[in-house]
Amino acid sequence: MLLASGLTLAGFAVTVLALYPGYLTNDATYIYGYMHDWHLGDWQSPLETILWWLIDPLAPGPGSMFLLIVTFYWLGFGLVALAVAQRAGAVAIAVPLLALTPPAFILLSMIWRDMLFSGIWLLAAAILYLVADRSGWLRIGAQILALVLIGCGILLRPNAIVAAPFLIAYALWPTRLQWKRTALLFIPAVAAGYGLIHLVYYDILNVKRENPLHSLLVFDLGGISYFAQENVFPVTWTPEENALLLKRCYEPQHWDSYWTLEPCNFVMARLERKDEPIFGTQRLIDAWVSAVKAHPLAYLEHRLTVLWTLLGRENYVLEIHKMPLPEEAPIAQNSYFRALLPLQDAIKSSILYRGGFWLLLAAAIAAWAWPARLGASGAFAVSVAATGLAYLLSFGVFAVATDFRYLHLGVVTALAALVPSLIARREARPKLLKQQVAGAVKPSG
Repeated sequence: MLLASGLTLAGFAVTVLALYPGYLTNDATYIYGYMHDWHLGDWQSPLETILWWLIDPLAPGPGSMFLLIVTFYWLGFGLVALAVAQRAGAVAIAVPLLALTPPAFILLSMIWRDMLFSGIWLLAAAILYLVADRSGWLRIGAQILALVLIGCGILLRPNAIVAAPFLIAYALWPTRLQWKRTALLFIPAVAAGYGLIHLVYYDILNVKRENPLHSLLVFDLGGISYFAQENVFPVTWTPEENALLLKRCYEPQHWDSYWTLEPCNFVMARLERKDEPIFGTQRLIDAWVSAVKAHPLAYLEHRLTVLWTLLGRENYVLEIHKMPLPEEAPIAQNSYFRALLPLQDAIKSSILYRGGFWLLLAAAIAAWAWPARLGASGAFAVSVAATGLAYLLSFGVFAVATDFRYLHLGVVTALAALVPSLIARREARPKLLKQQVAGAVKPSG
């Protein structure tokens, strides 16, 4: 346990040394500006804005959020290592070493809510795993804290509501996984997640409605138009615009081609026209419903194309276009980070940066640990791997871009569940044997 703790602290120190103060991405720049203006909208997570406002005095700028993300990340892996050490001794040292895997580790340098989100959910699961065998108020307190952290994750990434039920079920029953009660919990948990978003965003914080879901509708309408070879937008385009829409505008990597990129940014320009707005109105929703009903195969082809692009192709990883401008990117002055960039460039095309690899690894972990799901390690491994699987697959429906950062939770959950899955069967063997003996010995009389 001491060795695992020491390696975890060393990993934290190496992360700070190599990646501090983090890189202020475009999204993070907006959120940092919102913090100063106290602008709370639902396009970016208002929870992240509030958290950043609270911690910014510690290290103004990207450094404060970087330290928070890294603390969650290493605390989560550290608690998993301690839980493994209690059950399997020295094998626990593998856990903090796995945390240094490049696709999980290097992305910590980018200030995105995806890294904060994955760290928070990892910590929630790790707390439960550590106290799974305890009883009384200690475990109850851990369960309450875990549920709060799961809720925070939903508020950071609303599409996580479809993955949250697996983690919620684990929070309620951390010692054993029973698939029937998890299945029964699924719909109520999704509904609770949706209700939490509405309650916090719109009733408590009264955030500005910026209609982020409508970006998904625009992307889907563009994809359906491309695959059906028919304009399904509630707009009549010029012949030149219509030709672009059906032949050139669709890019499965992102919806930005309809929003900010030439030559197809005419789409959002028209949808947001002040004299006759369509974006953010019921008219766009009705157009989406009609398009999906009229062209279900085109919609399915579009969504499968996006999912394949996310899981099977090389995607955008590090947002470092400001690196030549040190005054705008303090991390550019970190020589250790600059030394990591050649390594990143060398492996960014490898299988480690393919979402499908992490999807298959999570599926393998869940399958291997499934027979031991009635033990603490098996329940942790299956629940956490299933959470990552569900989250990755959710982008088949909800993705409007295919940046690798969206996969970070899937990478982190697979790495965290790997060692517990390997010890799960050994841990569960005495329990299984006891059950078999109890079943073989029938009461007399």
